Amino acid sequence: MGYSGAAGSTRRTLVAGAAAVGGAAALGVTASSAAALPAADDGAPRADPAKISVAVLGGGVAGLTAAHELAERGFAVTVYERRALGGKARSMDVPNSAKGNRKPLPGEHGFRFIPGIYHNLPDTMRRIPFPGNANGVWDNLAAPREMSFARTGREDIRMPIPWPGSEPEKLTLDDIARALTALLDTAFNLPAHEVAYFVNRALVFLTSCDERRDTTWESTPWWEFVRAAKMSKDYQRILAIGVTRNIVATKAEEASTRTVGTLGEAFVFNALGQGADGPPDRVLNAPTNEAWIDPWVTHLTSLGVEFKIGWSVRQLGFAGGRVTKAVIEDPDGARRDITADHYVQAMPVEHARKTWSAELKAADPQLARCDKLETDWMTGIQFYLTERPPTVKGHFNCIDSPWSLTGIAQAGHWPDRDFPADYGDGVAVDCLSVDISEWDKPGILYGKTAKQCTRDEVAKEVWAQLKAALNDTGKVVLSDGKLHSWFLDPGVDGIGTPNPTNEDELLIHPVGTLHNRPSAATKIPNLCLAGDYVAVPIDLATMEGANTSARQAVNTVLERVGSDAAPCTVASLFRAPAIELLKRHDRTRYRLGLRNALDLG
Repeated sequence: MGYSGAAGSTRRTLVAGAAAVGGAAALGVTASSAAALPAADDGAPRADPAKISVAVLGGGVAGLTAAHELAERGFAVTVYERRALGGKARSMDVPNSAKGNRKPLPGEHGFRFIPGIYHNLPDTMRRIPFPGNANGVWDNLAAPREMSFARTGREDIRMPIPWPGSEPEKLTLDDIARALTALLDTAFNLPAHEVAYFVNRALVFLTSCDERRDTTWESTPWWEFVRAAKMSKDYQRILAIGVTRNIVATKAEEASTRTVGTLGEAFVFNALGQGADGPPDRVLNAPTNEAWIDPWVTHLTSLGVEFKIGWSVRQLGFAGGRVTKAVIEDPDGARRDITADHYVQAMPVEHARKTWSAELKAADPQLARCDKLETDWMTGIQFYLTERPPTVKGHFNCIDSPWSLTGIAQAGHWPDRDFPADYGDGVAVDCLSVDISEWDKPGILYGKTAKQCTRDEVAKEVWAQLKAALNDTGKVVLSDGKLHSWFLDPGVDGIGTPNPTNEDELLIHPVGTLHNRPSAATKIPNLCLAGDYVAVPIDLATMEGANTSARQAVNTVLERVGSDAAPCTVASLFRAPAIELLKRHDRTRYRLGLRNALDLG
């Protein structure tokens, strides 16, 4: 694409940002710190961004977003990343897998999923140049045509994902027969009164005011809210467990109703084309680093961002009410003190809170509350196949699998990549990427939890569970003879021993989590937080949440230095005007101590 360099890009972005702020009300978009910024003609002294240094601690989606927004506004930015840029979102090379002139096989922490309910992340993607793309990296998003619930011993529920401009998947007569069988089987096994009850519960949440959501529903597990314990197995697997696993990658028995309901509501509106950036399901059309992270780093470098890779933050120095330094271990293991005018800590919460002293947490109690936030294991494994598997052309959810498996065959979504010609040894033709969400329940092959298994046993167990879910009812989707190799995220270590560890845990959302999530702005005047654990409109640990929190952190920096640069726009989840009227009515009932008008108990 025609790219005129860093300065031109910055000017264009600032003009666009100013226009966005002016039209925020009409677009339903907020500029979170705009009201607090000094007016351009108030006579206050202006800071020169080029003379203000910002240390961004962490190079995942949050850190790269913060660096992007700050660099476009002229700040001197250095990003310190302990391992690899992109964090959990990156793709990675499978060691010793390349032959000839091919690239190594692509591995990853877990498959990427960028639904249409995201707005802030896609905005950033549009601003990352990519050769031949009018809309930058955003044009590298592809929409899967369908998804499925894979049921062991019964036909899988296959669901198309219609969207304007998309082509429906071409189904064979056998495909159609199986789909109808699954639908009729589900219809007859899922009692009508259970369907009606679930719909009622969805409407109760939809019309609940924010106050009821933040209190009553935040303290109520989704499993309890939908009365799953009293319902049929199909109700539990599809509507209670399946919904939470697909939408929020968490456990129905523990997840707060507010978290599950908020995201479920957003996905419903997305499917109806309301407030959507695009289709409900989107994936990248190539390995993540090729399609997104590498072009992003190249662009940020052109804007003047400096990257320090292999630098691990050990502690934040604190004195006089401010952060005085960051103690960082460099790639050689030497400890260094680095200083900056402002610090944006963009590290996962389980790593960030280890760097906060008692004095720092005392200065801002919300940092101390972060100790109550919980993380759990959710890690990916990739299987490389010598034939493309006849799975659905999209994500599948193995709803009966003990380890809560979800997956997608990726090569079919990479139209510009010839997998065997581009990757590996020329024999593997596809990558089946699978997320393991449950690491503490026994499997079907060894009777052990995933944490108790060795890496090899994990691979064999996952493969067995996939075959049990997909190779039933007379069809063969996966066969041992077509398995080329596998790759398990190297962040998992020590499994099969008494002390397994995982460098990349995922924030989970048991009841009460909302009230322990910090804001991007801390009470320490030169410290801001960015990450998927920070409180943002999307109540979930996501790339969108990481991106949004980074925008809020940058807006805080702009306010604190008195910058007249346009603040970052921060888009909230879509709110339907008609529903907002019903929520206002519910607010009155809530304040009177009454339940929601639709709540049948």
